[in-house]
Amino acid sequence: MPTLFTKIIKGEIPSYKIAEDDKYFAFLDIYPLTKGHTLVIPKIENDYIFDLNDDLLSGLMLFSKRVAKAIDKSVDCKRVGIAVIGLEVPHTHIHLVPINNISDLSFTNKKLTLAKQELTEIAEKIRNAFV
Repeated sequence: MPTLFTKIIKGEIPSYKIAEDDKYFAFLDIYPLTKGHTLVIPKIENDYIFDLNDDLLSGLMLFSKRVAKAIDKSVDCKRVGIAVIGLEVPHTHIHLVPINNISDLSFTNKKLTLAKQELTEIAEKIRNAFV
């Protein structure tokens, strides 16, 4: 059965896409910890990041770096934090979260509820900064 993220990749579920290539896909988290919180995933279904082969894992990290640099240019933050939890959806994913302090990266924080227009604007800013 396809994961939620596979359905997003295939366009069966809408997303606020940031970037995509033949192996990876990045999109805004619709329940973000902070504005600009982005998920980066491999296009293949894989539940556990450390089960990825070395080439796919290193490629995922390099793609994530490019996305993080775009977030950094587009969102007011001191850094872009990174987290790999992997319990919510059985598909490898990296959280890239704009942070100004350590507590911004706590998944116990209340999630933001942003309007579709704001999500669209944030995604466009980050997408335009992606190189």
